[in-house]
Amino acid sequence: MAQAVLTIDLSALRSNWRSLNNMTGCETAAVVKADGYGCDSGRVASALLQEGARTLFVAQTEEGIALRKAVGPDPAIYVFSGHMEGDTALIRDLNLCPMINSIDQMVRHVENLPGHAFGIQLDTGMNRLGMEDAEWTALRDIAISQNPVLLMSHLACADDPDHDMNPYQLANFRNMTDGINAPRSLSATGGILLGADYHFDMTRPGIGLYGGMPFWDALPVIRIDVPVIQIRDVLPGESVGYGNTWIADYPTRVATIAAGYADGILRGMGPHASLWAGDVQCPVLGRISMDMIAVDVTACSEQPDYLELTGPHQSVDTLADWAGTIGYEILTSLGARYARRYIAP
Repeated sequence: MAQAVLTIDLSALRSNWRSLNNMTGCETAAVVKADGYGCDSGRVASALLQEGARTLFVAQTEEGIALRKAVGPDPAIYVFSGHMEGDTALIRDLNLCPMINSIDQMVRHVENLPGHAFGIQLDTGMNRLGMEDAEWTALRDIAISQNPVLLMSHLACADDPDHDMNPYQLANFRNMTDGINAPRSLSATGGILLGADYHFDMTRPGIGLYGGMPFWDALPVIRIDVPVIQIRDVLPGESVGYGNTWIADYPTRVATIAAGYADGILRGMGPHASLWAGDVQCPVLGRISMDMIAVDVTACSEQPDYLELTGPHQSVDTLADWAGTIGYEILTSLGARYARRYIAP
């Protein structure tokens, strides 16, 4: 079978949520947008609900369709993008909670779904989503009279605990929300790690649930094993792959494996990447192509059937470093060709 295997450990996912939850004294929600960071939002959410989560976050209203079907009517599902034009029917029928980002969204929500639950997102300095201070000041009394179920903002630099932006945004959030009788949320994974001052009434971990930085103690959630299609002997002076970018300096055993950038193994990883055959590190040779990668297996005492791309030996953040990106991109770039296997909680 020339199909790479993506194993997703839902037990590790649940353990990561539990560890983050134990760091706080408030509700711990879960971010399952982008199809659960590439891991299947329905399976991820169901596992986390079994562990004790009660609230889920997605980016777009449309993401709520499959999620609501998977988790049933009871869990709260919040939508970061708010109440966009055309979203009304889905918000109503799926009982979603939009995080209102502007006066226009507020008007749309109150006029179309009076009495339907909503939250409010505030911009405390990131300049990405949410109401800025002037807009919030103009709308605050009216918005609060409609009983929002959550006030939230998002930290721009929480992965750097010493960054001046963190206390700056914390102070802004307090100034914009102190004295309001509504639950508050400021922190995702990085904010949880900043300490109790950033926790408020709810935290919203995302990447840390899936084994990514900045949660150093996270258990790995995904493993990728790629099958070997063919092994050949390459002589000194012979090249491998497109562009002749790698030329053998010594007799080399080269394995061609069945995955590539169509599977989210980014081309930029090539010059730095390795895979593993048991405890033997096997460097990538030449360019990563769409469906195949050449790997040096000269050091292997036996011919491997599969090579490990990520798992016990290297994390999604290791892969991200090779490509000059972040673990989020690795997870959300995983293609549709993997044979997916889930380790049940």
